[in-house]
Amino acid sequence: MVTITDQAVAKIRELQNHHDDESARLRVFVSQGGCSGMEYGMKFDSPASDDHRVLKDDCEVIIDPDSMQLIQGSVLDFDDGLQGKGFEVKNPNAKETCGCGKSFN
Repeated sequence: MVTITDQAVAKIRELQNHHDDESARLRVFVSQGGCSGMEYGMKFDSPASDDHRVLKDDCEVIIDPDSMQLIQGSVLDFDDGLQGKGFEVKNPNAKETCGCGKSFN
């Protein structure tokens, strides 16, 4: 299970209001790359039949099965404070993370 914070929900809703495709959902995924070996990515996309769907209030995030294995138990947050990083995945499975918070191993 992945948890979505209230701050992340508010930002996702804001971004969806500016997106042309109302059926698109925020996709969170993991790919090879970044300074620590794996990196998080996010984009608006149409759900696939095998996607995991994480719902908070009326906000739905989709995650492919391979990525879900790597971020299971994580928290998706949004930080817009003075030192804000934007969207952030707080992943308890990450052994190491980089300073930017966008990659891990």
